[in-house]
Amino acid sequence: MFDKLKEILGFSPAPDYNQLLKEGGVIVDVRSNAEYAGGHINGAKNIPLQGLSSSTAMLKDKSKPIITCCASGMRSASAKSVLQSKGYTNVYN
Repeated sequence: MFDKLKEILGFSPAPDYNQLLKEGGVIVDVRSNAEYAGGHINGAKNIPLQGLSSSTAMLKDKSKPIITCCASGMRSASAKSVLQSKGYTNVYN
């Protein structure tokens, strides 16, 4: 119970993003196309947040690690929630 409370409050240990990528994970950059064009993480897929719900077909395997990112963390947190609501089980912000 205490571990779940720590997770809810954001005190869980940070995931090993390099390991997630080695396991076939994908980085989804949910910023606008213009922001993405201005610079992004190599290999990241650009799926702007406003179109994420209708673009999940690009993310076929719902158990594959997905790392969401944006400029401040707000949109990527929303993207994580959207993906989880669509059945994706291994999503990290």
